[in-house]
Amino acid sequence: MSPPGPGHLWLFRDAGTNDGLLVNQQELFVAAPNVTKADITLPVFTLKERCLQVVRSLVSPVDYRKLDIVQSLYEELEDHPDIWKDLQRLSLERTEALRNEILCNTILVSSYITFRDVPIMRTLSQVK
Repeated sequence: MSPPGPGHLWLFRDAGTNDGLLVNQQELFVAAPNVTKADITLPVFTLKERCLQVVRSLVSPVDYRKLDIVQSLYEELEDHPDIWKDLQRLSLERTEALRNEILCNTILVSSYITFRDVPIMRTLSQVK
């Protein structure tokens, strides 16, 4: 597939199940001028995720609670893949990553300043 125009964000979904797909091994595809190829693939699902997909495909949502399974699985079955939830989660993850990057950069700059001051302080104390 040819990639979309630069600057656009893309999420790819399975048309039948609405499960997320990967593009170039990433959940979120950011089109860039230097990207010439976009490989869309299935992610590796856990056994539990795959079982939930199969049950969703075989059982009507109104019949989930008729299955002889634990309560938590009813809730997970009813929690269908949803692009809006994924967008919200990705937005929160991106915000957190940016926050961590800013924090790390602040620590690095602070460490660099401290590191640079240490030799100066030693030099000054050696001069005394």
